[in-house]
This record gives sequence, structure tokens and C-alpha cells, in this order.
Amino acid sequence: MNELSRSDSYAAAGVDITAGYRAVELMKQHIKRTVTPGVCSDVGGFGGLFELDADGMKKPVLVSGTDGVGTKLRIAMLLDKHDTIGIDCVAMCVNDVICCGAKPLFFLDYIACGKNVPEKIAAIVAGVAEGCVQAGCALIGGETAEHPGMMAQDDYDLAGYCTGIVDKEKIIDQKRMKAGDVVIALPSSGVHSNGFSLVRKVFDVENTDLKAPREELGGASLGETLLTPTKIYVKPVLRLLGEIEVHGISHITGGGFYENIPRCIPDGLCAEINKNAVKILPIFKLIAKEGNISERDMFNTFNMGVGMSVIVSDEDAERALEILNAQGLEAYVIGKIIAADEKIRLI
Repeated sequence: MNELSRSDSYAAAGVDITAGYRAVELMKQHIKRTVTPGVCSDVGGFGGLFELDADGMKKPVLVSGTDGVGTKLRIAMLLDKHDTIGIDCVAMCVNDVICCGAKPLFFLDYIACGKNVPEKIAAIVAGVAEGCVQAGCALIGGETAEHPGMMAQDDYDLAGYCTGIVDKEKIIDQKRMKAGDVVIALPSSGVHSNGFSLVRKVFDVENTDLKAPREELGGASLGETLLTPTKIYVKPVLRLLGEIEVHGISHITGGGFYENIPRCIPDGLCAEINKNAVKILPIFKLIAKEGNISERDMFNTFNMGVGMSVIVSDEDAERALEILNAQGLEAYVIGKIIAADEKIRLI
């Protein structure tokens, strides 16, 4: 920490520079866990350096993704629990990048806060680091910015950015998909990081005891259930891609089934999803009941227990399930690809 870098005037305006330095020092132990062979720089410089290893690739293509956590952050604030929300931030980015077959390489985060409390910022970054470890990518940089007067002291926002790499000839596009292909569900861990504006309204979270056990959730509290981190699918999907030709992948986020599954479906084909096959998690049944939300709106807002869908040929489906389930995913079939004008049909 640079003891000379201190401004009493800036501190009087609400920005404590030294708190930022202390936060960085506390982060370093977590960031160290994410170091991979390509990392060429330490935290604290003006840019994160990463040496690209494209050996074995004919035409390496970089793939980038960026996202935030949304209003799920409010649940973390109400529970004063900040060490898992970073996993969500990483997941929202790396799960997108893997959809085109890319291996995530490195990640950067951005935290805006009303007041920099070093221990709190370090807890947030600890979650980011854990997400990076789960995804096999390196946390090579980030930014923490104090916004006094714009944000309440206890408020913060979190966003991230990821870069991955894929050989051009192995990019997952829509060209291989055909009628008769099978749609496989990869189970979610819960609500993940989408639809929380509706979730907060349904449960009136500002005036609800989030820590009380709920019978509908098997005795778990509403708070811990909602705060469950987004599942990161990178390593199992990379294993699958190494053994089987995958025809399409969708990360089921905001917009649910109706928006996300069609994003990997070419014109003339349709994903026919059997709603009865979907293993709907208890939290979604509770949301629908307490919010009086229609089935159509539920499938158009939430993942309903399916965080990612993978499309493979019918002859590869059994092997795909074996590979995914060996990674502990408990994947299962929810539909098939048919010839039709609409890109998704729930039956």
C-alpha cells in the first residue's frame, strides 16, 4: 500500500483511496487461486496480460462475453452475504461463451459501490475467484469504483467480462442441426441470475423474513434458495465437446425457454420441448403459486430447472448423457428437433 497516496479532500467528498488499496491487498489471496499458465501480470497494473496459447488450432477465434448479476444483488444485500454473488457474475459470462464451443481464458470484473468497505469488496471478489476456478479461467484484472452521492453506502453493482478461444472449424453454429436431433437438459441450481425483479415483487423481499425455513423448499429458507449461485457448465460441456459433435447449445437466462433455445435453432427447424419431461424445481412452483403467474409466463421468464440445453444427434444422445452424467450433472432428454416454421414449441 502506498502510504503517500492519500487525499483528505477526496475522503471528505466520500472517496477513501486507501480503502481501495486495502481491498486490493485482501483480494490478492483469492485471485491467486485463479492463476493459469497464460497469466503474465499481477493485479494492480493498468492492464491484465495473458499469453495466448493457440497450439493445435488451425484458426483460433477469440470469443467475448459480458454480463452482470442484475437485481439478485438485492438479495445478497438484504442477507448481508456477498461471497457467492461473484460466482453468478462469472457464470453469466462463461456459460454464454461456451455456447459457441469456446474455452474461457480470462475474466475481468467491475464493482461500483457507494462506499468501499475492503472486507466486503474482498468477499465479492472471493466469489468471482471461485467462479473462475470452476470455469478454469484466470481473473487477471478488474476495477472497484466508489460512487458517493450516486449510490447508497451499502449498495453496489457487479459486472464482468470474459474472453475465450475456439478453433474456427469447431465453432458450434446452426449448420449441423437436423430434424431428429435430441434436446438434452442440463439442470440448473435454482433461479440462477435472471427474473429477480419479478421474484422480488412476488415475495415482497423487502418485507419478508428471508431466513425463515419454508416447507415448500424442503426446509430451506427463501433467502438461501434464491441466493444459490448459478451453475457453471464449462468443464462438463468442454468434456462433451471433446468426444461428441454437438449441434447446438443454449444458455437459458432471461427470457426462459422461449427466447433462449431458439437462438441456436436454424430456420426451418423447431425445438419441440415436452413440458412434462422438465424437472421443475420447487422454487419455481412456489413463484408460480404465490405470484399467480401463468405457465406460459414462467417458461418465458425463468429457466424452470434447466440452466442449459444441448442438442446432439439421436445416435449420440445416449453417449452424451453418459458423459454429462459422469460429470455429476444428471442430464436428461426434454425434447427433439422437428421440421417446422416456429423455432420452439412446448407441448
